[in-house]
Amino acid sequence: MVGFKSRVEKRKQEELEEARKAGLEPAEVDEDGKEINPHIPQYMVQAPWYINPAGPSLKHQKNWKSDPNYTKSWYDRGAKTYQANKYRKGACENCGAMTHNAKSCMERPRQKGAKFTNKNIAPDEKIEVEKRVRTTGGGSTGTVRNLRIREDVAKYLLNLDPNSAYYDPKTRSMREDPLPDADPNEKFYGGDNQCRVSGQALEFKQLNVHAWEAFKKGEDVHMQAAPSQAELLFRNFKVSKEKLKSKTKDLIMEKYGNVASEEEMPKELLLGQSERQVEYDRAGRVIKGLMEILIPKSKYEEDVFLNNHTSVWGSWWNIDAHQWGYQCCKQLIRNSYCTGLAGIEASEAAIDLMKANIARKATSEESPAPAQGKQLAIWGTDVPDDLVLDEKLLSMALKKEDERRREEKDERKRKFNVSWNDEVTAEDMEAYRVRKIHHDGPMKDFIS
Repeated sequence: MVGFKSRVEKRKQEELEEARKAGLEPAEVDEDGKEINPHIPQYMVQAPWYINPAGPSLKHQKNWKSDPNYTKSWYDRGAKTYQANKYRKGACENCGAMTHNAKSCMERPRQKGAKFTNKNIAPDEKIEVEKRVRTTGGGSTGTVRNLRIREDVAKYLLNLDPNSAYYDPKTRSMREDPLPDADPNEKFYGGDNQCRVSGQALEFKQLNVHAWEAFKKGEDVHMQAAPSQAELLFRNFKVSKEKLKSKTKDLIMEKYGNVASEEEMPKELLLGQSERQVEYDRAGRVIKGLMEILIPKSKYEEDVFLNNHTSVWGSWWNIDAHQWGYQCCKQLIRNSYCTGLAGIEASEAAIDLMKANIARKATSEESPAPAQGKQLAIWGTDVPDDLVLDEKLLSMALKKEDERRREEKDERKRKFNVSWNDEVTAEDMEAYRVRKIHHDGPMKDFIS
């Protein structure tokens, strides 16, 4: 494990490194006595903790697991394996080798192939099988292959707007979301950046941030030099953080209670309401006021006067109407505006008038008035005995009344200039009476 250093030792180490970079101090020497370039970063100089290094060295940066017999020439060019004496079925018709067919044969086309002459059979070539190892980079070459299934829609066809997410044809990548306004439950692709903020990528990002913060606070931890140590510290940090959260939550619930619990809250907290003022200090001690048990009045607001009233609704009961009202103005309509004493006087006068009308109606029903035999004229007076109507003028008045009624039904027939005559004759009044529809009559629906 990498040893931890105090702040003083760490400061001295940094001063020594700066002096070596400036050339004031000799460079550091490795196990073989070779000088180490002071400008090389520390995470390259320090070996991983599982190698157990004796001192600073760069051997761990070399390929110390390489095969000494390794050669770059992986293809044995021109090597032959087996040469037959006669033609074999399935071999090349031109040269007779089994490793290719006549179409891919590299020899000069013979006048008669080996299939027919059965002579000069060419030997079989040595076939090299390429070994491909799938690595984290995406293949034996180490490049990331951003491929898709042929049945799926291509990324650049999801949104044909030229101002939408940029598609890089070289790397086949589209970092932004091509359909940001679409329903997330229906779309299957949200951009390459979606992979960076989900899954193990997010956990790795949090691990790096924790390593940086710990290094700033004096912890000798490095994500690239000691990844296992950094991950172990991050796990311990998360466990300690959860314990601290749980402890803080228990303290708060113990002090203030838990509303979500099944325990019933006391009535003093549910319905407690008073005008007593109590002051506390920061520690929760009472500074001013007494903590006495108070009897709650009600859960509703009391003594709230609205619309200029001086009493609340329900402060007065009307015996005659059997309804609640306001004591200040004797009104029975809730949320009405207060009228004061004037409203009370007007209400009493209206009640007296109503009682007088009821009494007069009752007396009139008991002794009905005798019916008068005289016929009233249409203008409200008695019909004189010497009233004589001209038949010719009456017919003209009836026609004039019919025309007036047609104009009332259809305003389009009304003329622009209307003449008006205030003189009304007895024939005009008789024509109006004849054409008037009596709403109380039983034959009103049959009068045209």
